Amino acid sequence: MTSSTTDYANTARRVIEIEVAGLIALADSLDGAFAAAVEMILQAQGRVIVSGMGKSGHIARKIAATLASTGTPAQFVHPAEASHGDLGMVTEADVALVLSNSGETPELADLIAHTRRFSIPLIGVASRPESTLLRQADVALVLPKAEEACGTGVVPTTSTTMTLALGDALAVALMEHRQFTPEHFRTFHPGGKLGAKLSKVADLMHRDMPLVAEDTPMPEALLIISQKGFGVVGVTDTAGQLSGIVTDGDLRRHMEGLLSHTAAEVMTRNPRTIDPQALAEAAVAAMNERKITCLFAVEAGRPVGILHIHDCLRAGVA
Repeated sequence: MTSSTTDYANTARRVIEIEVAGLIALADSLDGAFAAAVEMILQAQGRVIVSGMGKSGHIARKIAATLASTGTPAQFVHPAEASHGDLGMVTEADVALVLSNSGETPELADLIAHTRRFSIPLIGVASRPESTLLRQADVALVLPKAEEACGTGVVPTTSTTMTLALGDALAVALMEHRQFTPEHFRTFHPGGKLGAKLSKVADLMHRDMPLVAEDTPMPEALLIISQKGFGVVGVTDTAGQLSGIVTDGDLRRHMEGLLSHTAAEVMTRNPRTIDPQALAEAAVAAMNERKITCLFAVEAGRPVGILHIHDCLRAGVA
C-alpha cells in the first residue's frame, strides 16, 4: 500500500469520525421539539411539504421520498420555483418542513411568508436558534454545533448528514406510530428486488387452475395435466374442497393399470397448500423444503390459485 493510499484512507476515517460525532451530538440534543414535530405531522390533513435550497434541497428531496414511501404523504417543493407559482402546491391542509443550515437562505423567504399568511404549520430545521427560519417556525429543530468534515468549515458535510438523519428519525417515528408493516411498504415499492420479496402469493398465482373431481377417470385427468402445463392436477371433493393432488410421482407409483383408476385413487391426500395472502418468499421456502414445484393457494379449504416456482423466479423472489 502506498503512502498516498494510506493518506486517503486516513482522510476518509477522519471525515467519518467527525460526522459520527455530529450524529451523536444530534441524538443527545433531541427534546420535546422533536416530539412536537411528529405530532404536528400526524395532525396534518394534507402532505408534508419539504423544502430547502442547495445542498439542503438535495437532502429535502430525499426526506420527502422517505416520508412518502413509508406512509406519510410528502412532496418536495423547490423554494425558487415556489416564488414563481409553485406556492399553489402548499395548502392550508399541509405542514411545511423547511431546511436551511444557516436559517437565513433568501430563497426561502416567500415560502416562509406563505406559511405565515395562511397559518400553515411550519417546522424549521437549522443550526442557529436566532435565525429567521427558526424564529418564524411553529416548531424549531435546532441542529447542534458540529464541525464540518471538510476541514475548512464551509462545505456542507456534517450538517447535511445530521439533517438527513433527522429526516430519517422523523420518518421512522411516524412509521412506528402508524404501525407501518412490510405489506404497506410493498404498496409503495412494487418494483425491484424489495418489491419482489414482499410480493404475496395472490400477486403471482394463476387463477386458471388444473382441477378435476375425485371421480374423474385418469385419462381425463392426464389430459388436464397436459393442457394446463403445471405438471400436476388438483382434486376436489363434492363440496369444492381440495382433497388431494396428482403429481408425476403419483403417476409413477400407479403406472400399472393407471388408466383404469380415478383421480381419487391415484392422488396424494392432504397436499401442502398455502394462504394466498402469504408472502411469495414463504411459498418458495415451502416448495424448497418439500422439493416440489407447485403449491395450491387455498381459502377455507377451496383452491383459489396455483403458484409455480417459475412464477417466483420470474418475479425475482426465488
